[in-house]
Amino acid sequence: MAGKGKGEEVYVASIDQGTTSTRFIIYDRRASPVASHQLEFKQHYPEAGWVEHDPMEIIESVKVCMAKTLEKAAANGLNVDAGLKAIGITNQRETTVVWSKSTGLPLYNAIVWMDVRTSSICRRLESELSGGRTHFVETCGLPISTYFSALKLLWLMENVDAVKDAVRAGDALFGTIDTWLIWNLTGGIGGKDRDGKELVGQHVTDCSNAARTMLMNLKALDWDKPTLEALGIPAGILPKIISNSEKIGVVASGFPLAGVSISGCLGDQHAAMLGQLCQKGEAKSTYGTGAFILLNTGEEVTQSTHGLLSTIAYKLGPDAPTNYALEGSIAIAGAAVQWLRDSLGIISSAAEIEGLAESVQDSGGIYFVPAFNGLFAPWWRDDARGICIGITRFTNKGHIARAVLESMCFQVNDVLSSMHKDAGEAGEVKSAEGEFLLRVDGGATINNLLMQIQADLLGSPVVRPADIETTALGAAYAAGLAAGVWTKEEIFAGLHKENTTVFRPKLDDAHRRKRGDSWYKAVSRSFDLADLSL
Repeated sequence: MAGKGKGEEVYVASIDQGTTSTRFIIYDRRASPVASHQLEFKQHYPEAGWVEHDPMEIIESVKVCMAKTLEKAAANGLNVDAGLKAIGITNQRETTVVWSKSTGLPLYNAIVWMDVRTSSICRRLESELSGGRTHFVETCGLPISTYFSALKLLWLMENVDAVKDAVRAGDALFGTIDTWLIWNLTGGIGGKDRDGKELVGQHVTDCSNAARTMLMNLKALDWDKPTLEALGIPAGILPKIISNSEKIGVVASGFPLAGVSISGCLGDQHAAMLGQLCQKGEAKSTYGTGAFILLNTGEEVTQSTHGLLSTIAYKLGPDAPTNYALEGSIAIAGAAVQWLRDSLGIISSAAEIEGLAESVQDSGGIYFVPAFNGLFAPWWRDDARGICIGITRFTNKGHIARAVLESMCFQVNDVLSSMHKDAGEAGEVKSAEGEFLLRVDGGATINNLLMQIQADLLGSPVVRPADIETTALGAAYAAGLAAGVWTKEEIFAGLHKENTTVFRPKLDDAHRRKRGDSWYKAVSRSFDLADLSL
């Protein structure tokens, strides 16, 4: 990708704060990664279905990743400090933090997006509100679900005394992880810039993260007053909503790269959409802890009638048009591989699953539904639990490994099927050959068998870019755009087509349909099992 001007080397960086790890990546003017560092952090499971993170550990992980990446860049002879023009942020969405305005300390652990402790609050709201589960869909695009931040915030306000007291005293600040990172990076409490001048932490969120709280009006891109009133959430604790690409503040001293502008922010799936350069009618699937499929629907909000969410794609500047998207979220994708590794010990590293799954020709009639904490799109069943069916004496661990990979692909198919129905023929861009192309990214896509299974079960080509970490790339694009490193035209002309790998379907239609029918049978068996553990 060409950039403006010649001369000294120019860099843009991304903080990619995910569900299980944090990474920092530095890109050159051609948007190629030149240095990075990644760090896993602790997952806390205080009760069945509860998932928490320590917000302070997350901040520390960002600091470490920034410092280690700079060390690696310097070891490679790169003078990044002089040439770094901007930092973008991308993050796990919905995960909720409440902290004290006066001390800067969290009042409770972060409640993670996949946590289901709020199911009783969901049931209560569904029965109290006239619209039931879809009461807020018209304004925010989302059903009432344990997934979204508003429910997690309500739980904290109802169950944690420190949060209750701080809200009452006007000392509470709410944010998703982007807001928590930005507030700390830009000064937090008593922060100073490189010259010792005082900085005030910026309490902001971007429109893509705000779209996942259940509190933002999708069309107005502002907090929805009737929703706040219905839920009893005070507007004063909420951050200001901004676009995905604008100057937010500068990094405070105490962090590496003090003085550098933070000028881009997107939720992880929206960043991946920008990293994949998805324009109207184009779709991408990101395979991480969960899997997330988004279809850019252009400048109009498309309401789903098939279990999908309406959300923001991206808004690349305060005055830029807003692109919207249909999204299908899958709670458990790569997390099922981690479960095979950490809980069952069937594999000792995630990379081993490909060889184990290839040791058998097929899954031997095994179907695995990873409804560990319920099922998200398009089912929305928080009473579902994980099942493995079709087991015989013939079944071995290779069949189970292959069924786990297939479960990711079947779930993606379910979402894409809903997308085809909601968007219609006119809403999807086809290739020159008349084919629907699925762009893929995320750590799990390095698994060639997984990608081939996806193409086979989908019946459409799957396109993998050379750089599969498109989430961090998208955040870098947004930051570089606001800092004047690239123009929008240069970014969307980049396309990275020259290094893609295309996986084409090899399965015949009849076999594909039969496998799909069997999967639906398995999914139906997972419903209404939440009370088994009682």
